[in-house]
Amino acid sequence: MLIDNTKIKVRFSEVDSMGILWHGHYIKYFEDGRESFGEKYGIGYMDVYNNHGYMIPIVKVDCNYKRPIKYNDKVSLETTFVNTPAAKLIFTYRLYNTENNETYATGRSEQVFLTEDNQLYLTVPDFLVEWKKKWKVES
Repeated sequence: MLIDNTKIKVRFSEVDSMGILWHGHYIKYFEDGRESFGEKYGIGYMDVYNNHGYMIPIVKVDCNYKRPIKYNDKVSLETTFVNTPAAKLIFTYRLYNTENNETYATGRSEQVFLTEDNQLYLTVPDFLVEWKKKWKVES
């Protein structure tokens, strides 16, 4: 199982007058997690586009809010790659308090592969097959 952990800094500009993080920022944090995962495992957005010619837009994202994140909370994000036989990239997320391990939110996203002329690519790209072999992701 491939996992990345990222520390999140909750900025003052991201909270409301009660010091609570705006709900839309949870999705932004998920993207931060995907970017960190991509850097760690060599499957970042620009790696895929520049080296293989695919765009990988988000087609679905879910967030299950469990408890509010407040300004100055110590927050970490766990991003996990979910293997699938489909031509997709799927990640799950868990935002949690670094000090007590309580979960703030969980989520999931799906990305598809588009060619440079915006055509949906329906088979698993060769580079992804090789990437899975490299990281020993079971099919």
